[in-house]
Amino acid sequence: MNESSPFLDSCTLAFIDLETTGGNASCDRITEVGIRFWRNGEVVDEWQTLLNPQTRISPFIEQLTGITNAMVADAPLFEDVADTLREKLKDCVFVAHNARFDYGFVKAEFRRLGQAFSARVLCTVKLSRRLYPAYRRHNMDELIARHGLPVVERHRAMGDVHAMHAFFETALADHGYGMVEHTSRALLKRPSIPSHLPNDVLDTLPQCPGVYRFYGENDVLLYVGKSTNILQRVASHFSGDHNSHRGIRMSQSLRRVEWTETAGELGALLLELKQIKTLSPLYNRRSRPAKNLVSIELRQNDQGYLQARLVREIEPHRLGDYYGLFRSIRDAERALKGISAKNELCNRLLGLEFGNEGPCFQRTLGRCKGACDGGEDVTRYNLRTQIGFHALRLKTWPWAGPVGVVEHNPRRERTDILVIYNWMHITTLHDESDMSDLSLRGQSVTFDLDSYKLVIKALHQRDGHRRRLIELPAVHSPDILMPDANTG
Repeated sequence: MNESSPFLDSCTLAFIDLETTGGNASCDRITEVGIRFWRNGEVVDEWQTLLNPQTRISPFIEQLTGITNAMVADAPLFEDVADTLREKLKDCVFVAHNARFDYGFVKAEFRRLGQAFSARVLCTVKLSRRLYPAYRRHNMDELIARHGLPVVERHRAMGDVHAMHAFFETALADHGYGMVEHTSRALLKRPSIPSHLPNDVLDTLPQCPGVYRFYGENDVLLYVGKSTNILQRVASHFSGDHNSHRGIRMSQSLRRVEWTETAGELGALLLELKQIKTLSPLYNRRSRPAKNLVSIELRQNDQGYLQARLVREIEPHRLGDYYGLFRSIRDAERALKGISAKNELCNRLLGLEFGNEGPCFQRTLGRCKGACDGGEDVTRYNLRTQIGFHALRLKTWPWAGPVGVVEHNPRRERTDILVIYNWMHITTLHDESDMSDLSLRGQSVTFDLDSYKLVIKALHQRDGHRRRLIELPAVHSPDILMPDANTG
């Protein structure tokens, strides 16, 4: 060694490579582990083993790696070597080429044993990008050809470890210990940025509430998320361990990050919901729009008994007349059956049984008290029905007109006034003076199950936040449009 480098002098680097049965850490398994331990300029140890993956290796993987099912048939299981591997990696820097892949697989194997595993991780792909920015490609075959590294047995664990270590030694010779030290420290301090994003992507993100969007190739929207701190939340995506194939695929596809600031958390939550429902990002599963939002309405029939009917067109100004919000007719009917069984109500009056004359089927079984054939007093039946449906009754809007929910972020000098009416977010203003000229006539608003729940929680302060409200007079809200109310 010609130079002194405190970090490289004091740390043990574990150059590690895995061979696996596939690319999905949640279901594929490790077939081989190879590690070379480097400290203070010298190789101090090596360790390699085949592993029985307890699943079949496909012909494609056999051909790619040269590791066959016969070779691993008598190899140890991961659980047999887990303690040894953990001890060998203790206090080491986990160094791998495309480290997110190898680190994710090791964590997944320990997780199957009910154990946690963590380490400081250094990715040599990232190291190459930082030290050799003039080059576009940084995969292992490219590094071997570009730097004249020794030819190794590619796609075998120790072969790839030898190539990775040779690249690291080349980088030390080209740039010196000081530069490699500085670059390695910087990479260890930061989350592992997906390979197709610029290294400084985190430097551009704000530390404030808002919504962020991940885009892939051809500007396909991959994911929409929200946070009270955009920078921290996006960084957590990049430092995640990718427990699922979905997470790995999204990371590999990511090309661009966009964001929209908000003054507070409620604004971020409402904007996230709106963008998920209107933009349909590829990897968002929750909060997708329901095609048929269904509720239940109770009306008296000709005999005065309360009769249930399913409603698909929700009128937000009549929410107190509805019971429950369901994403499908099946869900609504399931709720009706539960209420019927618990309260011994008439299935015919609940719309669960057809026919107009004689006792219903539940009556013949002794599970209906006779409203279907006049055997139960109207007042008594209706009271029992109202009690049975009470927990499902939607909340009526308690103000005469819309309200402005004020969120203020003094650090960003930003104020958002979220105009809400009938539990729906109508628009966002940024100055209280704009409230006096606000006209809601003709505003196109969709009544939505998720935002209904979210706004009720926020305005009733169940989340522990105190928000200032500005009440608008009723004259400002004569006839807001409510189109597509059944699209949830």
